[in-house]
Amino acid sequence: MPDTTKHLLLVEDEAPLRQAIAEQLSDRGYHVEQAESGEAAIARLADFAFDIIITDLRLPGVDGSAVIEAAVARYPDIIAIVVTGYGTVKDAVEAIKRGASDFVSKPFQIDELLHVLGSSLEQRRLKSENAYLRSQLEERYRFEGVVGKSRPMARLFQLLETVAPTNSTILITGETGTGKEVVARAIHLNGPRRMHRFVALNCSAIPETLLEAELFGHVRGAFTGAVGNRQGRLEQAHKGTVFLDEVGTMSSALQMKLLRVLQEREFERVGDSHTTKVDVRVIAATNSDLARMVAEGQFREDLFYRLNVIPVHLPPLRERKEDIPLLVQHFLAILRNGAPASLTVSQEAMRRLMSFSWPGNVRQLENAVERAVALSAGRTQIDAGDLPTEVQNAQVTALTTAVTLPEDGLDLDAFIADIERDLIQRSLERTGGNKGKAARLLNLKRTTLVEKLKRLSPQE
Repeated sequence: MPDTTKHLLLVEDEAPLRQAIAEQLSDRGYHVEQAESGEAAIARLADFAFDIIITDLRLPGVDGSAVIEAAVARYPDIIAIVVTGYGTVKDAVEAIKRGASDFVSKPFQIDELLHVLGSSLEQRRLKSENAYLRSQLEERYRFEGVVGKSRPMARLFQLLETVAPTNSTILITGETGTGKEVVARAIHLNGPRRMHRFVALNCSAIPETLLEAELFGHVRGAFTGAVGNRQGRLEQAHKGTVFLDEVGTMSSALQMKLLRVLQEREFERVGDSHTTKVDVRVIAATNSDLARMVAEGQFREDLFYRLNVIPVHLPPLRERKEDIPLLVQHFLAILRNGAPASLTVSQEAMRRLMSFSWPGNVRQLENAVERAVALSAGRTQIDAGDLPTEVQNAQVTALTTAVTLPEDGLDLDAFIADIERDLIQRSLERTGGNKGKAARLLNLKRTTLVEKLKRLSPQE
């Protein structure tokens, strides 16, 4: 069911005025969230795709102009309206330069604000502009194809910039679909071996009987079908980088041979007694917990420490949802395939994208965008209906610190239960359904969490 309600963020440091405006806008059908400062507004924008933002120009700390700039940089389709108590042309012009759609001057009547809102909504309906690519796909938000500006990604970029120029072995961990190979390529392209080959090998995609020959190569007659000598991936990557994905699936025998490569930088092809020297940087990746596998005797401890010289962990997409708008526009640029150059994403569709848990991470998001582009059928805007069914059904939530009480009151127990149910569900999604880990996230005992689940979801 399409969400036709307009989600509005109201930023005003004077609480009585903010509450009065919020109540009047709510009465007109807007879903209003409130922020008491510029810092609070920017934090809210990171978590939710609002349709409209109304902000006072003069705020303590981060002022309204900076809030507008941050809002438009993240959501170029957002309607931004500034409120100024000074009414000068200079203030209004500066705000509009930063991306504001319009302005109102204090004191104002609610009808004046509603008129400005109506005009701005009509302008957005009639004109769909593609400002995302200019404002968001800037180099400071990227690292050779790795896109993001959330706090976890900022830390990742800092680490990549530090380790890329070295020749150290790197172990990349993260869930399936988080972009481990993309990060490995970025490290290679920013390192001293960039002029040589980057060779990738997915250890889980090749049968065990063939993996050794694929990695080390073979000589003629080494096994049935070996009709000639063949270089393995290590030789192909000489002077460059070899990327070993899903390294945790290697057999114990192959782990031992890989350990020798890391220690001695030499190996023998299958069926050969001649030792081959190799100069290669090794980047390994896994979605498994290698430390746990070591403890359980499933992975060699000495190999683990050789691979884990520099650990790089990729956060799952659900932990950096503020990067979703950037990633969506990055994929749009790649996947247009004849679609209109002005193709954008509606705010409702963006809300659905940001509310979904993305168990398949960035890879799943890319597939969803590809589907949406195909189904947009020449339109200039992707709507929620173009998204996969499971994304369309994502529950859009916007937690608020200030709840406007309806005239007839509310059911406090039911309201709190809804918030509690939502937090428990999100903790379970983050931990893959592990109740013990979810309980720790919520600072609860596991038994307490189980009891809450029974109480909040008696049908289950």
